[in-house]
Amino acid sequence: MTCSMPLDYECFILMLMSYAERVLDYYNNPRNAGTLDKNSQHVGTGLVHVSEYVDVVRFQIEVNPVTHVIRDARFKTFGCGSAIACSSITTEWIKGKTIEEAFRLDHMEIVEALSLPPSKIHSAILTEDAVKAAINDYRFKNGMEPAVEEYEEPADYYDERD
Repeated sequence: MTCSMPLDYECFILMLMSYAERVLDYYNNPRNAGTLDKNSQHVGTGLVHVSEYVDVVRFQIEVNPVTHVIRDARFKTFGCGSAIACSSITTEWIKGKTIEEAFRLDHMEIVEALSLPPSKIHSAILTEDAVKAAINDYRFKNGMEPAVEEYEEPADYYDERD
């Protein structure tokens, strides 16, 4: 079946059926949607948009300045249901974590938790990037060096006969 524009009811129902139950729950009942005071020194804000997609993710964290534990997390996402669900579930996950722990978030954890199809993995990547941008915004506001991705160096393969 092909969908016509504007989107007809039958096509809309087919699109909804393609989402996992958990995605629909987080889309229909988003947790922690909203904003925090971006001018607060304890709040970091990350805003991510990739031109190939319509989705825009704004992610904010409020951090305890002594322990660096995330006290609160909020999001505003413009985009598809999976983008909203990714942002929503991630706010729940990172509360109570240190900024170092939260920075290790991997988009594949979100993909697996929500059973996202390959065509929606970009939503989880945007959320991961927004979280990391929010953490680095907080770090910048507080005179800390930016956190960077830790990549494992590939093993050196060589022939012992050389």
